[in-house]
Amino acid sequence: MPYIDGFIIPVPTAKREEYRAHEAKWWPEFRKMGAQSLVVGWGDDVPAGKQTDFMRSVAAKEDETVVFCWMTWPDKETRDGAYRKMEEQSKTDPAMTPEAMPFDGKRMIYGGFRPILMEGGAG
Repeated sequence: MPYIDGFIIPVPTAKREEYRAHEAKWWPEFRKMGAQSLVVGWGDDVPAGKQTDFMRSVAAKEDETVVFCWMTWPDKETRDGAYRKMEEQSKTDPAMTPEAMPFDGKRMIYGGFRPILMEGGAG
């Protein structure tokens, strides 16, 4: 059964291209490890809510844009194996340090999801 990782990340608006390049750089690595698709959405119509919203969910600042991403995997086991490899690589790869990222990872929201409905080209 397919598996989905979802992410919401506050990114400095001025670093849009740097962030896009960051995702483009890492996508081939995830693909080699079994990921099937990646969608990266730059916030365009992200309204303020009455109780909560995307901006507040990541404590986004005025000079930041909320990015909504998801990656699909053939199954949870493939995803878990890829994340174990990335965790090991992060111990020795300077490109994977928090300082090397074009966003504040401490304010990223992420999780894994089992689809209960997928239609069209979603998977």
